[in-house]
Amino acid sequence: MSRVYNFSAGPAVLPEEVLKEAAAEMLDYRGTGMSVMEMSHRSKAFEEIITTAEQDIRDLMNIPDNYKVLFLQGGASQQFAMIPMNLMKNGTADYIITGQWAKKAAKEAEKYGKVHRIASSEDQTFSYIPDCSDLPVSEDADYVYICENNTIYGTKFKELPNTKGKTLVADVSSCFLSEPVDVTKYGLIYGGVQKNVGPAGVVIVIIREDLITEDVLPGTPTMLTYKTHADAKSLYNTPPAYGIYICGKVFQWIKAQGGLAAMKERNEKKAKLLYDFLDQSKLFKGTVVPKDRSLMNVPFVTGDADLDAKFVKEAKAAGLENLKGHRTVGGMRASIYNAMPYEGVEALVEFMKKFEEENQ
Repeated sequence: MSRVYNFSAGPAVLPEEVLKEAAAEMLDYRGTGMSVMEMSHRSKAFEEIITTAEQDIRDLMNIPDNYKVLFLQGGASQQFAMIPMNLMKNGTADYIITGQWAKKAAKEAEKYGKVHRIASSEDQTFSYIPDCSDLPVSEDADYVYICENNTIYGTKFKELPNTKGKTLVADVSSCFLSEPVDVTKYGLIYGGVQKNVGPAGVVIVIIREDLITEDVLPGTPTMLTYKTHADAKSLYNTPPAYGIYICGKVFQWIKAQGGLAAMKERNEKKAKLLYDFLDQSKLFKGTVVPKDRSLMNVPFVTGDADLDAKFVKEAKAAGLENLKGHRTVGGMRASIYNAMPYEGVEALVEFMKKFEEENQ
């Protein structure tokens, strides 16, 4: 069985070189006589893995010294609670709702304080990013929250919101390491790694040091306090060791490709190929306002649910996997993360052309 082109939104495709390297080290990691899955997180070998991984992501993103990098568990969804528990000093936060995940995050934050939804694109099924140049930011807001790239709806903030001096918190799960980023514009930036960085089970939090305090909401569990993990260098308890090891390999792979600027160029080229086809197709159409289109997640439809289902089925038979859209949107979605090769998008476009000819 040869490998398929996997367009899944996450867990998603990983670089083949990384998988081969991990396979080669599965039984004996660099002369330790054991797999990384089996080694103590307190061992010299693992300490080197996590230290190197942290340094590599710092290099890739130019993370300033006054930001901590935390490798945590619980996925992005656990951050929906951890963020307000740690950051809601005034008990107020502003949320910009551009999709399912920001919506869930806002709902969770309401358990801990007052949430203002200061902008939303729900009126048009989240198919665009609202104008965030002059928002009614709350005077006492502890932070302004965004989901920067919307996996389900295929939109992306091309410009960060004007938070009027308030701390910006961003969920970057599905655009993590896909392009250069200015970390200093955020107070906290986080992402589940299972889309662009590694296997499910790790969430990376990059947080400015002044936001890490003991002054958290009463009743916040020790495990959900950023300070706990920052002080212990992500080793307070057993971390998701194997997941961190794979993330580290992906960081090195990105470095070898030329870093985030090279990634952005590759990703733009892949996305252009697919969007250009969608824009001239008579059968398929993209669902997002062109200026807000994501480079990572590309939703599209035929306008006929039966035809959509037929497309997904035939695409699968042709080795193009996981193209079914999210249940809240229907249609199709191609996630074309860093590790998706250009050839994969070419194969998809060729298949779509053929399908269009046969089903006009």
